[in-house]
Amino acid sequence: MTAEITSVLVANRGEIARRVFRTCRERGLATVAVYGDPDADAPHVREADAAVRLPGDAPADTYLRGDLLVKAALAAGADAVHPGYGFLSENAGFARAVRDAGLVWIGPPPEAIEAMASKTRAKRVMAEAGVPLLAALDPEDATPDDLPLLVKAAAGGGGRGMRVVRELGALDGEIRAASTEAASAFGDGEVFVEPYVERGRHVEVQVLADAHGRVWVLGTRDCSLQRRHQKVIEEAPAPGLGEETRDALHRAAEAAARAVAYEGAGTVEFLVADDGRAYFLEMNTRLQVEHPVTERVYGLDLVALQLHVAEGAPLPEEGPPVPRGHAVEVRLYAEDPARGWQPQTGRLHRLHVPGALPFGGRGRDGEGRDGEGRDGEGRDGEGAGGPSSGSSGSGAGLRLDAGLADGDLVTVHYDPMLAKAVAWAPTRREAVRRLAGALERARVHGPVTNRDLLVRSLRHPDFAAGRVDTGFYDRHLPDLVAAGDDPRAARLAALAAALADAAARTAAPGAGTAARMGGWRNVPSRPHRKAYRAVPGPGGGDADAGDPDGGDLEIRYHWSGGRPAPPAEDFPGVRVTRPPTPERVVLEADGVERAFDVARYDDGQVCVDASPGAWTFTARPAFPDPEDRTEPGSLLAETPGTVVRLAEGIEVGAEVAAGQALLWLEAMKMEHRVTAPAAGILRSLPVAPGDQVQPGTTLAVVTPPDTAQ
Repeated sequence: MTAEITSVLVANRGEIARRVFRTCRERGLATVAVYGDPDADAPHVREADAAVRLPGDAPADTYLRGDLLVKAALAAGADAVHPGYGFLSENAGFARAVRDAGLVWIGPPPEAIEAMASKTRAKRVMAEAGVPLLAALDPEDATPDDLPLLVKAAAGGGGRGMRVVRELGALDGEIRAASTEAASAFGDGEVFVEPYVERGRHVEVQVLADAHGRVWVLGTRDCSLQRRHQKVIEEAPAPGLGEETRDALHRAAEAAARAVAYEGAGTVEFLVADDGRAYFLEMNTRLQVEHPVTERVYGLDLVALQLHVAEGAPLPEEGPPVPRGHAVEVRLYAEDPARGWQPQTGRLHRLHVPGALPFGGRGRDGEGRDGEGRDGEGRDGEGAGGPSSGSSGSGAGLRLDAGLADGDLVTVHYDPMLAKAVAWAPTRREAVRRLAGALERARVHGPVTNRDLLVRSLRHPDFAAGRVDTGFYDRHLPDLVAAGDDPRAARLAALAAALADAAARTAAPGAGTAARMGGWRNVPSRPHRKAYRAVPGPGGGDADAGDPDGGDLEIRYHWSGGRPAPPAEDFPGVRVTRPPTPERVVLEADGVERAFDVARYDDGQVCVDASPGAWTFTARPAFPDPEDRTEPGSLLAETPGTVVRLAEGIEVGAEVAAGQALLWLEAMKMEHRVTAPAAGILRSLPVAPGDQVQPGTTLAVVTPPDTAQ
């Protein structure tokens, strides 16, 4: 079947919608966006040729409504639908509805999606195809010798409905919890149990197939660095694999694709044990989030190839290009790793990674060349014009695929990923170093992010040596989040913020003599005072760094009208070497000069960037409100979300143990367990399942047994 595509509706949002649109524009195709109400002014809507509103806030009312998406495509005159990833990308019913409406489905046949949609059914298909896999275990037959075990949802992915069980007595409870979560996330509560492989590696193989029986195997990716069973850092090719293991993975992936008559781009995922044996996990019948690392290594545009295959054209007979170099990708999330990976919301004031180009962007020389000056032999930069070429972004050493732009809001309604940063270089060592350096110099202003954690992860000795597995963060997270705690550095950054603020007031139009002198004082020798609250930095640093009393920093400084001078007695060995400006302060500390870039925003955030380090502050009022108090023992919501369920049998007045689960809060596609901080009495539980809560909402009150009610 052949079909010429002229206009593409992307049934998705954010970064992947923008990514598909860029390829469509390069190929002269019209683009159609869809959007829920929170996305009305989102970048993917602004960039599309046409957009169709899906009324509502929740994904269940918008991006998960296949009937509305088909109607939107027909109304906008699109003749093809690209599902992106997530939402309905692996929904066979949606694929059929698209085709039944006379539209081109840019994805695999519905039958292939259906065969792989259930992990239990997929395992049966793969067993018949001779693909190695871990056998499922009947929970009733489990013994202590089988531990640890893994409970997994049969449908869906992204870590939802997944639990590691290390005690046999907890198995039944974890099965119920996983089933409840899976039913909520995927509409299917089926779960299964299999052995959990300690220190296993998550390795996947990219495949691409056409309707003419041709299957390309495009190498391996390692996606072992995960939190909550969701990927954080990916790279291609997977490092440290023996030739025998790599060949076995390639053969198994091709066999999996042929077993279901696959067409289009897909990924076969494996668990690789430390003895090199590989076991089938699942097949993702869609484009993966981490597809850019494969594009960079092979010089391909996978979206262009998806379009090519969807039109019925064959893949080039000569096969895929020869892979070259190494690529690493990190996912920049609005989340706080130091506090249980809590998702964050708020306005993204600025996101800038120096030297990074968007997919398809041109380099400074206008020819799409990278830092090595190579032209990619017709496959990099602007490409040679064929289906296997195109602006794969490998014309630059750094690539940024972002879902948001400066000034956009990060809301509670969707996944907290802000962007993906990707680096390519001839060797793994160079690619990792390039990416870590670019992230360290990035400007990320707004919600707390995992930026600093990513930098430290890339520079960790185990990662540098390729010693990676899915337990990396279980072992190293405490050290990684504590690595940035430097009280003196935080105080220097706060001093720079105070001096920049003084410079701004001095330079303000109409500033009087008092302002120019930094503020009136009846005792000129007394220092000026500025109080800040240090919030976790862009990498999830400790909010209390620099002050044990809740992260408050009081800065006492002298304002010399911008002349070089020691700024305050509290900073021995520190002096201002150049006149401060509202945007930059240069300080010399112990003989070393460092520049601090300062940005202030209308919501009260003050962001300070230096080399190395980044800090975010909020100015504290000179006279705190005495009524700004919460009841002792209160557990407050730290992010907007929905109360999913209360712990079984929990009731006010009951004794609770330290760490005992009280309730579960869902925010940004993840469930967060709220536990008792200490043993005591549950004095209050003012929320119920289904309640929407905002940051600061009291979820529960737990006080010691001898505390008066």
